[in-house]
Amino acid sequence: MAEKKSATLPRAAYERELLRLQTELVKVQEWVRTEGARLVVVFEGRDAAGKGGTIKRVSEHLNPRVARTVALPKPTERERTQWYFQRYVEHLPAAGEITLFDRSWYNRAGVEHVMGFCTKEEHQLFLRQCPIFERMLVEEGILLRKYWFSVSDAVQQERFRRRLKDPTRRWKLSPMDLESITRWEAYSRAKDQMLVHTDISEAPWFVVESDDKRRARLNMIAHLLGSLPYHEVPPPVLELPPRPPSTGYQRPPRDLQTYVPDHAASL
Repeated sequence: MAEKKSATLPRAAYERELLRLQTELVKVQEWVRTEGARLVVVFEGRDAAGKGGTIKRVSEHLNPRVARTVALPKPTERERTQWYFQRYVEHLPAAGEITLFDRSWYNRAGVEHVMGFCTKEEHQLFLRQCPIFERMLVEEGILLRKYWFSVSDAVQQERFRRRLKDPTRRWKLSPMDLESITRWEAYSRAKDQMLVHTDISEAPWFVVESDDKRRARLNMIAHLLGSLPYHEVPPPVLELPPRPPSTGYQRPPRDLQTYVPDHAASL
Protein backbone atom coordinates (compact mmCIF):
# COMPACT_ATOMS: atom_id res chain seq x y z
CA MET A 1 0.00 0.00 0.00
CA ALA A 2 1.46 3.35 -0.99
CA GLU A 3 2.33 5.75 1.81
CA LYS A 4 0.04 8.74 2.17
CA LYS A 5 1.75 11.86 0.86
CA SER A 6 2.13 14.61 3.46
CA ALA A 7 0.55 17.93 2.59
CA THR A 8 2.94 20.73 1.77
CA LEU A 9 3.77 22.71 4.88
CA PRO A 10 2.07 26.14 4.77
CA ARG A 11 4.51 28.96 4.11
CA ALA A 12 3.50 31.02 7.16
CA ALA A 13 4.10 28.12 9.55
CA TYR A 14 7.33 27.27 7.76
CA GLU A 15 8.76 30.79 7.92
CA ARG A 16 7.78 31.22 11.57
CA GLU A 17 9.46 27.98 12.64
CA LEU A 18 12.46 28.54 10.37
CA LEU A 19 13.17 31.87 12.06
CA ARG A 20 12.94 30.26 15.49
CA LEU A 21 15.35 27.50 14.47
CA GLN A 22 17.74 29.95 12.84
CA THR A 23 17.79 31.93 16.08
CA GLU A 24 18.85 28.74 17.84
CA LEU A 25 21.56 28.19 15.22
CA VAL A 26 23.01 31.58 16.14
CA LYS A 27 23.14 30.37 19.74
CA VAL A 28 24.96 27.24 18.54
CA GLN A 29 27.43 29.45 16.69
CA GLU A 30 28.20 31.46 19.81
CA TRP A 31 28.50 28.28 21.88
CA VAL A 32 30.92 26.81 19.31
CA ARG A 33 32.95 30.00 19.27
CA THR A 34 33.05 30.42 23.06
CA GLU A 35 33.71 26.78 23.93
CA GLY A 36 36.21 26.21 21.12
CA ALA A 37 34.09 23.36 19.75
CA ARG A 38 34.53 22.00 16.23
CA LEU A 39 31.41 21.08 14.26
CA VAL A 40 31.27 19.32 10.90
CA VAL A 41 27.94 18.81 9.12
CA VAL A 42 27.92 16.62 6.00
CA PHE A 43 25.10 17.15 3.47
CA GLU A 44 24.69 14.31 0.97
CA GLY A 45 21.96 13.03 -1.32
CA ARG A 46 20.88 12.81 -4.92
CA ASP A 47 20.94 15.76 -7.29
CA ALA A 48 18.04 18.15 -6.61
CA ALA A 49 17.39 16.57 -3.22
CA GLY A 50 17.43 19.95 -1.49
CA LYS A 51 20.90 20.00 0.07
CA GLY A 52 21.88 23.43 -1.24
CA GLY A 53 18.69 25.14 -0.13
CA THR A 54 18.98 23.66 3.34
CA ILE A 55 22.60 24.77 3.66
CA LYS A 56 21.55 28.31 2.72
CA ARG A 57 18.95 28.34 5.49
CA VAL A 58 21.41 26.91 8.01
CA SER A 59 24.09 29.51 7.23
CA GLU A 60 21.83 32.47 6.43
CA HIS A 61 22.28 34.29 9.76
CA LEU A 62 25.64 32.84 10.80
CA ASN A 63 28.99 34.61 10.77
CA PRO A 64 30.90 33.40 7.67
CA ARG A 65 34.11 33.67 9.69
CA VAL A 66 32.74 31.00 12.02
CA ALA A 67 30.56 28.88 9.73
CA ARG A 68 32.02 28.04 6.31
CA THR A 69 30.40 26.12 3.48
CA VAL A 70 32.77 23.84 1.58
CA ALA A 71 31.78 22.69 -1.93
CA LEU A 72 34.90 21.37 -3.62
CA PRO A 73 35.26 21.12 -7.41
CA LYS A 74 36.57 18.00 -9.07
CA PRO A 75 40.11 17.15 -7.92
CA THR A 76 43.14 18.52 -9.71
CA GLU A 77 45.76 16.27 -11.25
CA ARG A 78 47.90 16.74 -8.15
CA GLU A 79 45.01 15.99 -5.79
CA ARG A 80 44.31 12.77 -7.64
CA THR A 81 47.72 11.49 -6.52
CA GLN A 82 47.06 12.31 -2.84
CA TRP A 83 45.48 10.14 -0.20
CA TYR A 84 41.79 10.41 -1.04
CA PHE A 85 40.75 12.11 2.22
CA GLN A 86 43.66 14.56 2.15
CA ARG A 87 42.00 17.46 0.37
CA TYR A 88 39.03 17.31 2.74
CA VAL A 89 41.19 17.32 5.87
CA GLU A 90 42.47 20.83 5.18
CA HIS A 91 38.88 22.13 5.32
CA LEU A 92 38.10 20.65 8.73
CA PRO A 93 37.31 23.27 11.38
CA ALA A 94 39.70 24.63 13.96
CA ALA A 95 38.51 25.48 17.47
CA GLY A 96 35.45 27.71 17.38
CA GLU A 97 34.52 26.91 13.78
CA ILE A 98 31.73 25.16 11.87
CA THR A 99 32.21 23.49 8.49
CA LEU A 100 29.22 22.64 6.30
CA PHE A 101 30.18 20.18 3.55
CA ASP A 102 28.00 20.54 0.45
CA ARG A 103 28.95 17.04 -0.64
CA SER A 104 32.05 15.59 0.92
CA TRP A 105 34.39 12.62 0.85
CA TYR A 106 31.28 10.56 0.08
CA ASN A 107 31.65 11.54 -3.57
CA ARG A 108 33.68 8.37 -3.90
CA ALA A 109 30.82 6.23 -2.62
CA GLY A 110 28.34 7.84 -5.02
CA VAL A 111 29.07 9.73 -8.21
CA GLU A 112 32.67 8.56 -8.61
CA HIS A 113 31.67 4.92 -8.18
CA VAL A 114 28.53 5.04 -10.34
CA MET A 115 30.08 7.11 -13.13
CA GLY A 116 33.32 5.12 -13.22
CA PHE A 117 35.54 7.98 -12.06
CA CYS A 118 37.32 5.65 -9.64
CA THR A 119 38.32 2.02 -9.85
CA LYS A 120 36.54 -0.79 -8.01
CA GLU A 121 39.62 -1.14 -5.84
CA GLU A 122 39.54 2.55 -4.92
CA HIS A 123 35.85 2.29 -4.09
CA GLN A 124 36.38 -0.73 -1.85
CA LEU A 125 39.33 0.96 -0.15
CA PHE A 126 37.14 3.98 0.57
CA LEU A 127 34.45 1.82 2.18
CA ARG A 128 37.10 0.27 4.44
CA GLN A 129 38.89 3.49 5.32
CA CYS A 130 35.94 5.86 5.73
CA PRO A 131 34.70 4.46 9.08
CA ILE A 132 38.29 4.56 10.39
CA PHE A 133 38.71 8.14 9.18
CA GLU A 134 35.46 9.27 10.80
CA ARG A 135 36.23 7.52 14.07
CA MET A 136 39.51 9.44 14.11
CA LEU A 137 37.62 12.71 13.68
CA VAL A 138 35.25 11.88 16.53
CA GLU A 139 38.08 10.70 18.79
CA GLU A 140 39.81 14.00 18.08
CA GLY A 141 36.77 15.76 19.52
CA ILE A 142 35.11 16.91 16.30
CA LEU A 143 31.32 16.90 16.38
CA LEU A 144 30.38 15.08 13.16
CA ARG A 145 26.83 15.01 11.83
CA LYS A 146 25.89 13.30 8.53
CA TYR A 147 22.59 13.87 6.69
CA TRP A 148 21.33 12.03 3.62
CA PHE A 149 18.59 13.90 1.74
CA SER A 150 16.20 11.38 0.20
CA VAL A 151 14.09 12.43 -2.79
CA SER A 152 11.78 10.33 -4.94
CA ASP A 153 12.44 9.85 -8.64
CA ALA A 154 9.23 11.67 -9.62
CA VAL A 155 10.03 14.75 -7.50
CA GLN A 156 13.64 14.81 -8.68
CA GLN A 157 12.54 14.78 -12.31
CA GLU A 158 10.04 17.57 -11.71
CA ARG A 159 12.73 19.69 -10.05
CA PHE A 160 15.05 19.07 -13.00
CA ARG A 161 12.24 20.16 -15.34
CA ARG A 162 11.72 23.40 -13.42
CA ARG A 163 15.43 24.15 -13.46
CA LEU A 164 15.52 23.77 -17.22
CA LYS A 165 12.85 26.46 -17.53
CA ASP A 166 14.25 28.85 -14.91
CA PRO A 167 17.16 31.01 -16.17
CA THR A 168 18.22 31.78 -12.59
CA ARG A 169 18.62 28.09 -11.76
CA ARG A 170 19.63 26.65 -15.12
CA TRP A 171 23.27 26.63 -14.01
CA LYS A 172 22.41 24.01 -11.40
CA LEU A 173 21.91 21.41 -14.14
CA SER A 174 24.78 19.60 -15.80
CA PRO A 175 24.87 16.70 -18.25
CA MET A 176 25.93 14.51 -15.33
CA ASP A 177 22.84 15.55 -13.37
CA LEU A 178 20.61 14.51 -16.24
CA GLU A 179 22.45 11.22 -16.64
CA SER A 180 21.63 10.43 -13.02
CA ILE A 181 18.02 9.93 -14.17
CA THR A 182 19.05 6.94 -16.27
CA ARG A 183 21.24 5.58 -13.45
CA TRP A 184 18.66 5.84 -10.67
CA GLU A 185 18.96 2.23 -9.57
CA ALA A 186 22.76 2.27 -9.75
CA TYR A 187 22.81 5.27 -7.43
CA SER A 188 20.32 3.50 -5.13
CA ARG A 189 22.56 0.44 -4.87
CA ALA A 190 25.61 2.63 -4.27
CA LYS A 191 23.79 4.50 -1.50
CA ASP A 192 22.65 1.27 0.16
CA GLN A 193 26.19 -0.10 0.07
CA MET A 194 27.56 3.15 1.47
CA LEU A 195 25.15 3.09 4.40
CA VAL A 196 26.00 -0.51 5.24
CA HIS A 197 29.69 0.32 5.57
CA THR A 198 29.62 3.86 6.99
CA ASP A 199 26.56 4.03 9.26
CA ILE A 200 28.66 3.65 12.40
CA SER A 201 27.68 4.31 16.00
CA GLU A 202 30.30 7.04 16.37
CA ALA A 203 29.01 8.88 13.28
CA PRO A 204 25.60 7.57 12.21
CA TRP A 205 23.69 8.61 9.11
CA PHE A 206 20.42 10.50 9.47
CA VAL A 207 18.01 10.34 6.53
CA VAL A 208 15.97 13.44 5.69
CA GLU A 209 12.82 12.92 3.62
CA SER A 210 13.04 15.82 1.18
CA ASP A 211 10.15 15.62 -1.28
CA ASP A 212 8.78 18.61 0.65
CA LYS A 213 11.68 21.06 0.88
CA ARG A 214 10.12 23.09 3.67
CA ARG A 215 9.62 20.06 5.90
CA ALA A 216 13.10 18.78 5.06
CA ARG A 217 14.78 22.04 6.09
CA LEU A 218 12.91 22.30 9.36
CA ASN A 219 13.36 18.63 10.21
CA MET A 220 17.08 18.65 9.50
CA ILE A 221 17.81 21.84 11.44
CA ALA A 222 15.67 20.75 14.40
CA HIS A 223 17.48 17.41 14.50
CA LEU A 224 20.89 19.06 14.34
CA LEU A 225 19.99 21.36 17.22
CA GLY A 226 18.68 18.47 19.28
CA SER A 227 21.90 16.50 18.76
CA LEU A 228 24.22 19.20 20.13
CA PRO A 229 24.94 19.89 23.81
CA TYR A 230 24.88 23.64 23.29
CA HIS A 231 23.69 26.29 25.68
CA GLU A 232 22.96 29.96 25.29
CA VAL A 233 25.99 32.18 25.77
CA PRO A 234 25.07 35.59 27.23
CA PRO A 235 26.01 38.27 24.70
CA PRO A 236 28.31 41.10 25.79
CA VAL A 237 26.59 44.20 27.04
CA LEU A 238 26.84 46.85 24.31
CA GLU A 239 25.73 50.47 24.35
CA LEU A 240 25.79 52.96 21.52
CA PRO A 241 28.18 55.78 22.38
CA PRO A 242 26.89 59.36 22.05
CA ARG A 243 27.69 60.92 18.71
CA PRO A 244 30.33 63.64 19.20
CA PRO A 245 29.58 67.21 18.16
CA SER A 246 30.59 68.33 14.70
CA THR A 247 34.14 69.64 14.21
CA GLY A 248 33.29 71.45 11.00
CA TYR A 249 33.54 68.60 8.46
CA GLN A 250 31.71 69.32 5.19
CA ARG A 251 30.86 66.66 2.63
CA PRO A 252 32.40 67.23 -0.85
CA PRO A 253 30.02 68.27 -3.65
CA ARG A 254 28.14 65.31 -5.15
CA ASP A 255 29.37 66.08 -8.67
CA LEU A 256 32.92 65.16 -7.62
CA GLN A 257 31.90 61.50 -7.22
CA THR A 258 30.27 58.95 -9.53
CA TYR A 259 27.01 57.59 -8.18
CA VAL A 260 25.15 54.46 -9.23
CA PRO A 261 22.10 55.46 -11.33
CA ASP A 262 18.76 55.25 -9.53
CA HIS A 263 17.36 52.24 -11.36
CA ALA A 264 14.74 51.77 -8.65
CA ALA A 265 13.16 55.09 -9.58
CA SER A 266 12.15 53.66 -12.97
CA LEU A 267 10.10 50.85 -11.46
